[in-house]
Amino acid sequence: MIYDLSGSPVAAASMITPFVPSPAPGSDRVSRSNPGAWLILEADGISASTWKPWARLECWRERGPIDDALGYKLELMTDAGSNNILPITESAISARKGGQFCIDRSMVGDFVPGSWPWGRGFVISSTVEGECAVSKPTVQVGVQHKADAAVVIALSAAIDLSMDACRLFSQKPWKELCHDQ
Repeated sequence: MIYDLSGSPVAAASMITPFVPSPAPGSDRVSRSNPGAWLILEADGISASTWKPWARLECWRERGPIDDALGYKLELMTDAGSNNILPITESAISARKGGQFCIDRSMVGDFVPGSWPWGRGFVISSTVEGECAVSKPTVQVGVQHKADAAVVIALSAAIDLSMDACRLFSQKPWKELCHDQ
């Protein structure tokens, strides 16, 4: 949950599909065919009790030739309703080193005019640390889109949490979950 300076919630990341191992026999990873998913929400208007979907983020663990990666796919929900989605990006971030997650208008390419919810020049980026690292994601949002900063922070938090949620299930539990240490 992301709050404004007055303490009102303005954005949230809500897990809508759990991060569980693939149903394939012997699998210990969240797979592309069975990804975990988040719904990124923004407060709708003055009332914080009404939320509207902003984006859907799916994440999974990918095997790489040298390093595993966090695979992800982001789709924006258009103003026309939550059933109308706009695919934005599908990529991967190194699970060991982390990396940068970025969205800019040029990534979308040509599409029906009016479907892109922001004007020209929309760019956001966020850094994410690798798995098991203490992350302090840095979010950059263009000045003209500062109203969207809260949902971008919620998106960044979801990507960061997914890095650890997509760890191999055969690895030992996170320090945060071990109460006896």
